[in-house]
Amino acid sequence: MRDVLNKRQRIYLPFKRILDLFFSFVGIIILFPLMLIISICVLVDTGGFPVFRQKRIGKNNKEFLILKFRSMSKKTPKDVPTHLLENPDQYISRFGRFIRKSSIDELPQLFNILIGQMSFIGPRPALWNQKDLNDGRTINNVHLLKPGLSGWAQCNGRDDIELSRKIELDTEYLKKFNIWFDIKIFFLSIGKAIAGKDVIEGKQG
Repeated sequence: MRDVLNKRQRIYLPFKRILDLFFSFVGIIILFPLMLIISICVLVDTGGFPVFRQKRIGKNNKEFLILKFRSMSKKTPKDVPTHLLENPDQYISRFGRFIRKSSIDELPQLFNILIGQMSFIGPRPALWNQKDLNDGRTINNVHLLKPGLSGWAQCNGRDDIELSRKIELDTEYLKKFNIWFDIKIFFLSIGKAIAGKDVIEGKQG
């Protein structure tokens, strides 16, 4: 890690963790009533447990279970990115479509951040079976960073970018991340979530 990051980045990392810890804790307290309401809506809409866990790749390529609000039926194929499903409409619930478009389904990841598995800003954690993405990130040392709730690639296309471009953007983040860059990504991500841009449901031709 010392050979990959510059001095300012190494100094920033512990401070970044303090910020993650503080804001995830505050966020959970403030948003708990909203998350409770969402849980009830998801339960009614899907009939499944409101929060589901999915195996993802974290820092140093270690696997962890990411938390998300359920937005799809229990019959949905496991470990398949939604934008690669042949016909996602048959799986996504009515309420699920709304929380996916607005990124509200990601709120449970505040708990992943609180316990140190994720950060607010970083490369989005890939599925364990997305070998090309994971290999590309490892070659470029991106795997040394904690995955994020949002990241630089998400601000530049989200689902609507090629895998090679995603790796390129993740690598760019590794090289230049600092507190100001993280703040910029944070506010750009809020804008993307509000606009519901670059969310692709289903496999594209």
